Amino acid sequence: MLRKIKNGLVVSCQALEDEPLFGAEIMRRMADAAARGGASGIRANGTADLTAIKEYIDLPVIGLIKREYPDSPVYITPTFSEVEALVQSGADMIALDATKRVRPDSVSLSSFMKKIISAFPEQKWMADCATVEECVEAEQLGFHCVGTTLYGYTDETSGKKLYDNDFQFLKEVLKAVRLPVIAEGNILTPEMAARALQIGAHSVVAGGAITRPQQITARFVEEIRK
Repeated sequence: MLRKIKNGLVVSCQALEDEPLFGAEIMRRMADAAARGGASGIRANGTADLTAIKEYIDLPVIGLIKREYPDSPVYITPTFSEVEALVQSGADMIALDATKRVRPDSVSLSSFMKKIISAFPEQKWMADCATVEECVEAEQLGFHCVGTTLYGYTDETSGKKLYDNDFQFLKEVLKAVRLPVIAEGNILTPEMAARALQIGAHSVVAGGAITRPQQITARFVEEIRK
C-alpha cells in the first residue's frame, strides 16, 4: 500500500449525507475520474463507498468511517465496530483519529491500538494526527504511517493551516518520526501538493479541492466578493 502511493497523489472521495454528491455510485465514479487523472490511491468514507470503489477501480484505498458519538469529539473510525466493518470491506489501510482527545467510552488510544492490532494483525493503519507529539506516539503504538489530517481541526490547533509558514508543521513532523508522513489537510492547489512532496512527505492527500464542487465554488465566490 505505502509503496504504491509513494510520491503520489491520494484523492479523498467523500461526500456526507447532506451533500449533493452523496452516494456510493457517485463516489465510485469520482474515484474513477481520479484514477484516470493519475491518482495513486483513494481515501474513502464508509463501507458502501469503499466496496463500490474497490470493485470499480484498481487502486489502493485508505478507508475510514466518520461516526459521531455523544461522549467524544473523535469521529474518524472511533470504535472497534467501525474498524471491523472496514476490515471486512477490504480496506487496504484504515485511517483513524490518533489525537489525544477522549475516545468513546473513555478508551485510550493505546488500549484501542492493542485491541485492533491483536484482532487484525495483517491490517495497515494510518494515524490522523493534529500535533507532533501525537505523531510520535502513533509511531510508538504501531501505526504504519502518520497523516497531518487533523492539524487545524482540534481545539489545540484550531485556525491553523498545514501550508502556514511553508508547511512548517509538516517539516516538524518529518523531523520527529521515522514513519512515512502523509501530507493531508487544506492542500488546495497542485503547487501545494508538489511542495509538500518536495519537503519530504511520502504522499499527499487532496480532497475538497478536487471532489467537493460546493467547496470549490464557495472559494471562487468568496474571492469574487472581495
